[in-house]
Amino acid sequence: MKQDFTSVQNIYIICGQTDMRKGIDGLAALIQDSFKLDPSSDSIFLFSGTSKDR
Repeated sequence: MKQDFTSVQNIYIICGQTDMRKGIDGLAALIQDSFKLDPSSDSIFLFSGTSKDR
């Protein structure tokens, strides 16, 4: 899968370990509640789980 991310306005790196079992809806709620950002905006959000190979 090849994507063109050159038009993305912001890239957010969420520091710390995130429970990836939350799924896409839980991660979107985390972005809205904790960081007061719009998850559907023209941005990329990077999360880190406990497994270092994913």
